[in-house]
Amino acid sequence: MALRKNIAKSNKIEIFEDFKIRKYFNEEKEAWYFSVIDIVAALTSQKDYQKARKYWNKLKERLKIEGSQLVTNCHQLKMLAQDGKMRLTDVADVKTILRLVQSVPSKKAEPIKLWLAKVGYQRMQETIDPEKSVNRARDNWQKHGRSQKWIQQRMMGQETRNKLTDYWSNSDIKKGEEFAILTNIIHEEWSGLSVKDHKKIKTLKRENLRDHMNEAELIFTALAEMSTREIAENMKAKGMKKNKEAGKKGGGISRKARIELEEKTNKKVVSSGNYLGKGGSKKIVNITCTKSN
Repeated sequence: MALRKNIAKSNKIEIFEDFKIRKYFNEEKEAWYFSVIDIVAALTSQKDYQKARKYWNKLKERLKIEGSQLVTNCHQLKMLAQDGKMRLTDVADVKTILRLVQSVPSKKAEPIKLWLAKVGYQRMQETIDPEKSVNRARDNWQKHGRSQKWIQQRMMGQETRNKLTDYWSNSDIKKGEEFAILTNIIHEEWSGLSVKDHKKIKTLKRENLRDHMNEAELIFTALAEMSTREIAENMKAKGMKKNKEAGKKGGGISRKARIELEEKTNKKVVSSGNYLGKGGSKKIVNITCTKSN
């Protein structure tokens, strides 16, 4: 997990007065995480980052001695630092940040509480009205140069993905690590590559792989996940063992279709193309197929 401005839509910088507050949205937990040092800097009106960091370190030590759970609830994520590099920094969710605000004597405590409420309002509205989230995603893809055809395919694929994860949630599968394990099994089964290796050939790091897939990759990913859900439902799969089995079978169906298409077109479905170029332009869309895997 990391914050990268202008790359991942979940990672942003918000402004409180004239202070930049880094934040990250965790899709699995559906929660915003804010840079603790940035919040402390705003609370103490401290423009010097190092001084704000020292203040937080001393406060953290005091809270630990007092046995406060506040420090325990802080986590570390890589965020874009002042030197332009991704560096680990303490982050916390809104609930923990509000408790932190109460621990720092500051006339800006109430304004920051109101600011946090405003920042979270957009996500709350999207929870109430999911269409707002869909429209925001569509607008974001359009701004980055995606075609209407690509956007439609991406959104259909996401709907297929959501149905699968809903099934997992109701089948004793834990969000986070177990979701990731099953996703990787399905992906590797249909594409012949792990998610990590697929991202590697696209020269992606923290970007969302699906946001950089071509039309064929999106279609075969959706076919694999739809097949997996149908098979899992038919098996009444519960727990990791049965859902792994369903994932391999579902991914296998998509793999067979991929291989057949590659034989007919002499082109590989898996592409090194991505949308990292200016204006969302795509590079290296297809690779000649020499041997299907």
